Amino acid sequence: MLSALARVATRRPLTVILIWLLLLVAGFGLGTRVFGDLEGAVEVVEGSEAQRTEDLLDRLSTEGASIEAIVEARDPGALRPAIEQAAADVRKMAGVAAVPDPYGMPSQDGKALLIPVEFTHGLEDDDEEELAEEVAGRLHAIEDTTDATVHVSGGPLLGVQLGGQAQEDVASAEIISLPVVLIVLLLIFGGLRAAALPLVVTVCGVAGAFLALYGFSLVTDVSVYAVQVTTMLGLGLAVDYALLMVVRFREERAVSVGADSLERGSAPGREGSLADAVERTVAKAGRTVMFSGLTVAVCLTGLMVFPNLFLRSMGLAAAAVVVVDMLAAVTLLPALLTKFGGKIAPASPRKRLFGRTSEREPGHVFARLARFSARRPVAVTATVVAGLVLVALPATQMTMNLGDARQLKQGTEARELYDSVRAHYPEGTGVDPVSVVIMPNAGPECERRIRALPGIAHAESTRTSNGTVLLDLTPKGTVDGAQATGLVERIRDLRGAEPVHVTGNAAHMVDFRAMLAERAPWAVLIVLAGIFALLFAFTGSLLIPLRTILTTLLSLGAALGVVTWVFQDGHLAGWLGAEGLGALSLTAPPLIIAIAFGLAMDYELFILARMREEWLRSGDHRAAVVTGLRQSGRVVTCAAVLLAIVFGAFMTGSFSPILQIGLGLTLAVLIDATVVRMLLVPATMTLLGGRAWWAPRRMRRVYDRIGLKE
Repeated sequence: MLSALARVATRRPLTVILIWLLLLVAGFGLGTRVFGDLEGAVEVVEGSEAQRTEDLLDRLSTEGASIEAIVEARDPGALRPAIEQAAADVRKMAGVAAVPDPYGMPSQDGKALLIPVEFTHGLEDDDEEELAEEVAGRLHAIEDTTDATVHVSGGPLLGVQLGGQAQEDVASAEIISLPVVLIVLLLIFGGLRAAALPLVVTVCGVAGAFLALYGFSLVTDVSVYAVQVTTMLGLGLAVDYALLMVVRFREERAVSVGADSLERGSAPGREGSLADAVERTVAKAGRTVMFSGLTVAVCLTGLMVFPNLFLRSMGLAAAAVVVVDMLAAVTLLPALLTKFGGKIAPASPRKRLFGRTSEREPGHVFARLARFSARRPVAVTATVVAGLVLVALPATQMTMNLGDARQLKQGTEARELYDSVRAHYPEGTGVDPVSVVIMPNAGPECERRIRALPGIAHAESTRTSNGTVLLDLTPKGTVDGAQATGLVERIRDLRGAEPVHVTGNAAHMVDFRAMLAERAPWAVLIVLAGIFALLFAFTGSLLIPLRTILTTLLSLGAALGVVTWVFQDGHLAGWLGAEGLGALSLTAPPLIIAIAFGLAMDYELFILARMREEWLRSGDHRAAVVTGLRQSGRVVTCAAVLLAIVFGAFMTGSFSPILQIGLGLTLAVLIDATVVRMLLVPATMTLLGGRAWWAPRRMRRVYDRIGLKE
C-alpha cells in the first residue's frame, strides 16, 4: 500500500498537491463554520440524573438564567440615584424578568452592593448572551458618573469569559510557537526549503481536521475545547511526522546520489534517483508514520466510550487530526519532495544536530547513552523507575473539579467579581445552588429532612401549581467542592425510594466522577488492547508491547505528579502566574493522559523501527539497541524539542486549565523523550535480550500471516 502511494506521489505529484490544495481551501472555508456551532459545557453526562433533572427543571421552573453585579464604593448610600436608575433601566430591557432592590443586599462592611439580574425563561443561547452583554454595559455605566467600581459576571457571561480567555491563550500560544518552531527547523535542516515542509503539512492537517469537525457537528455536538486541541495536536504531530520523513529522505538521498556530485549539479539519472529516494522513504519511514498515527488515534478514540460531550469531542477531534496528519505525511509530503526535494541537501556523515560539523558518526551521543544503559541495565532501570515513581506520587492524591473564576488571572472581570463577593459577603453567597425537585407524591417530611442536612448555608423553596417543590440549597464552600458534592450525595442517600431528583453544578460533578469510575476501565482496556495489537503487528513481539506500555505509564505518571504538585497543591504555581486551587481542572487530566500516551507511542515507534531494522539485519540484540538509538535519537530529540516548544507556549497564557495542559504535555514529552527513551528503553531492551523479539509459536504464525512488513 505504501509503495503504491509513493508511486502515485512520484509520478503524479502535481495531482496530489492539487488535491491537498482543494482540501486546504475547503477546510479553511467550509470547515471553519464549525466555530459557530460549538458547545462550552464540559461536565454534563448524557443520561445522568443531573442532566435528566435539569431537563425537568426547564419544564417546571419559570426562572431563567441570571448574572450578577457587585458595586463597590466607600459609601454606596451616596450613590443611590445612579444605582437605582441603572437598576430601573435594566428592568425595562426585553428578556429581563427581575432585578431586586440593589439596597436590599448590602454587604456586612457596608461598602458593596450585590445586584442579581434574572432573565426570562426560555431564551435562546445567542439571545441570552446578547442580553447579558447589554445588561453588563448598562451596569458598568454606573462608573461613568460615580466613583464606584462595578464588576459583572456569572451565568452566560461567565461561560463567555472563560471560553474567550481559553481561546485567547490558545491563539497567543500558536502565534508564539510557530516562528520558534520554524527557527528550530532551520537550525536542524540548515535550509528554508526543508524546514518549511513540516509547516506545510501542519497547515493542511489542521484544515483537514476542521473539515472533519464540521462533518461531526452536523450529526453531533462538538465541544469548544475540541478546536483548541485540534490545532495544538495537529501542529505537534505534523512536525513530528514530517521531521521523520524529511530526515529519512535526506539519508536515502545520500545513498542514491553522492553529495559531492549533487553539489556540482552533475549527477546522471538524477530524477530517477530522487524518485527512488522518495519511494524508499515512504516504504520505511512511512510505515513508522502509519503505525504511529494509528497508535495515537487508538489512544484518543478511547475517549469515545464516555457519554460526555467534552470527552467524546476530544476523541473525535484528536483522532481526526492524527489521521489527516498521517495521510498528509505519506501522500502530500512525498509529492512535495518529488517536486522540490532535489534542492534539499542529502545527509552528510560529518553533520550532526543543528548543522555543526564533526568527524564523529551521526548520533554518537545517543550511541554512548545506549552503550551506558546496556552495560548497567539493572542499575539504570532501578534508578529511573524509582525516580519516576517518586515524582508521580502526588498524582495519587489528584482530585478534579469544574473550577471557578479563580482559574482566570487577576484583573479579569469574572475573577474580580469572585474576589469582591468573597471579600464583602459571607460564605455561600454567589455559589450556584444544589437544585432539588421534590415530586408531589413524595412524603410530607421529605423537604424538612433535606433542609436539616449539614453543609447548607441557605435554602429557598417554591411550589408549582401541581404541588412539585423546587428547593434551592446554597452549599457552603465552593461550587463543586467537598461540601457541595457531599451535600448531593447525602440527599441521594437520604431520599431512598422517594421521588426526589437532584441537579446543579455539584450534582453534575458527582455524576461525572461516577461516569469516570464506571467507564474508565473499559476505555483503558480498549486503548491497551488496540496498542498491543498494533505494536505486535509492527514488531512481531509479545514482550515489547508490554514493556512499552509499562514504561509509558511511568513517564505519564511523573508528568501528572508534577502538574498535581504545582496546580493542586500550589507549589511554584506563582512562577506560572497561577495559584494552587486544591484540585485540577476537569478538562486537564483526560487530555494530558490521552495525548501524552499517544505521543509516547509516537517516539517509541521511531526508535523501535530502527532497532527492528538492525535486528532483522544482524540478529544481534545489543547492536540493535545501540544502532537503533543512534539512528533515531536525533529525530526523537528534535521532535521532542519542537513539541515542547508548541506545548510550552501554552504556558504563556493565564487560564489555569490551559496552563495545566501545557505543563503536563511539555513534561510528558520531555520526560518520555529523554529519561525513558534514552535510558530506560535501552536498559530494558538489554535485560530482555533476544527474548525482546520473541512471541509464542501460534502468535508468530499469526504475525507471519497478518503482520505488516516491508
